[in-house]
Amino acid sequence: MSRSLFITGTGTDVGKTYVTGLIVKKMKEAGLNIAYYKAAMSGNVRDENGNLIPGDAVSVKETSGISQTVESMCPYVYENAWSPHLASKVEGNPVRMDEVKKGYAMLCEKYDYITMEGSGGILCPIRFDDEKIWLEDIIKELDMPCIIIADAGLGTINSVILTVEYMRSRKIKIKGIIFNNYHQGNLMEEDNIKMCEYMTGVKVIASVSENDTELNISSGKLKELFEENFV
Repeated sequence: MSRSLFITGTGTDVGKTYVTGLIVKKMKEAGLNIAYYKAAMSGNVRDENGNLIPGDAVSVKETSGISQTVESMCPYVYENAWSPHLASKVEGNPVRMDEVKKGYAMLCEKYDYITMEGSGGILCPIRFDDEKIWLEDIIKELDMPCIIIADAGLGTINSVILTVEYMRSRKIKIKGIIFNNYHQGNLMEEDNIKMCEYMTGVKVIASVSENDTELNISSGKLKELFEENFV
């Protein structure tokens, strides 16, 4: 049976894809059979043939070195850099939960570990027409524990606490926090870690600096995040 972990963030552009790539890389280097998945990607460019290139999937594949095909990584790819609900209104092909589950199930047949990245922050609307799907609906449907990616800088205390409290109110399992754009020795960022842990009771399990190529957490500890126990 595959074990999975969902990567969400305190907002857009906090580095979810970058950190996810490092997670997948660490797991692969530990000899684990791991795959990457994302329900919907927005803000993608087209190749010379006019086909959309799923940029986040390509980035994770290049960072991690996994052999998984890009085509299996994301069922819904949009050009406009908007939330999936709006991009699909303009471009068509709205997200269907059964297709997301089908793609996930196919990966579970081939891989022991699945790392799934969310779109935007935890409140991202995925579809909003005659059918309504929010990011949290996908997390719950697939029954995944989560980690939260946050920027280490100014304002993160507020965004981390609000994200954690919202997820807890929706009974979403939280396994830890990873800070991105971290500067070792920075007084404010060190205090942000301390305050976020104190206010939420959730452990900051790793910190990532600009251009890091390794995640500062052991593969053994990383594997534990895929287990059922949660904060």
